[in-house]
Amino acid sequence: MAQAIDALRHGWPLAMDGGPVLLPVETAIANGANAPRMLISSARAATLKLVNQREAAAPHAPVLIRGAEPFDLAAARPIADPSLDLSSPLKGPFLADSLPWAEQAEAALELARLAGILPAFLVDPADAGEAQPVGAGDIAEFADTRKLTVAARAKLPVAACEDAQIVAFRSADDTREHVALIIGEQSSDRPPLVRLHSECLTGDILGSLKCDCGPQLDAALQAMADEARSGGWGILVYLRQEGRGIGLVNKMRAYRLQDQGFDTVDANQRLGLPDEARDFETAARMLELLGVADIRLMTNNLRKVVALEQAGVRISERVAHQLPANPHNARYLDTKRDRSGHILD
Repeated sequence: MAQAIDALRHGWPLAMDGGPVLLPVETAIANGANAPRMLISSARAATLKLVNQREAAAPHAPVLIRGAEPFDLAAARPIADPSLDLSSPLKGPFLADSLPWAEQAEAALELARLAGILPAFLVDPADAGEAQPVGAGDIAEFADTRKLTVAARAKLPVAACEDAQIVAFRSADDTREHVALIIGEQSSDRPPLVRLHSECLTGDILGSLKCDCGPQLDAALQAMADEARSGGWGILVYLRQEGRGIGLVNKMRAYRLQDQGFDTVDANQRLGLPDEARDFETAARMLELLGVADIRLMTNNLRKVVALEQAGVRISERVAHQLPANPHNARYLDTKRDRSGHILD
């Protein structure tokens, strides 16, 4: 599985077990490759206004298309990337074909998301090079959180609280390393105040005003420090899931689409990607490895509550975690409330 993700990032083709050879359009290095068909998402197919687009599939579901001529990479890239819609006219018409290898197609689009690339492939391309074999079932193996272990831990005084320690977690199948910051003295007598925070380079590090991630992170650490001063404790679970699981580069593409007027949900879907792809089972496994089964969860997102409870974490209290809007993120917060179910005033 890790080899398949690495292959996609390097632009090498995949040989899907029980399906075709697929070449990632965005990263492909075989410039002479061409194919009669492409695999794209349902949302991207809808944008192309396919004349025989039929059932209303999920926005990131796979769709097999063909054109009047074979697709080479020069023609395929504008089809794959919605950010090019205004500058690169598409050469249609395109038709949607039946998809007899749907499981393999779904696996391919999920692999593209995990690799952080656009979900678009040339299908059985000529002159694509040697393909990396992969099975559709390998994704389930990759997602097995039981492989996650504690890799290291150390004291880490932070600005919010000098009495803190950091714990690093990793899995043999995943290059991402997640961390937990424990604020105060760990105790089984009192459930910790817990915040699940997914990595946001732009918000956490650069101080972006487009989201509320940075202020939420700072406020969560301060709330945990307050807990520690009153005899409690807290855990910041920091998950390496940039852009709600679509990756940094695709998040930048979504930002560009937002500049064109799309909200956060529609921008992700226009890219053919889920608007929510974070893995909260990993957070549950991290808490399990820390010996924590009962928590007070800081969140406005009921999906987090449901996901953790389904993974076996007891949530004794949901603690609201809302911060004031600014002119740059007001629409983002409205979309969270109106389309993603966040509890916001």
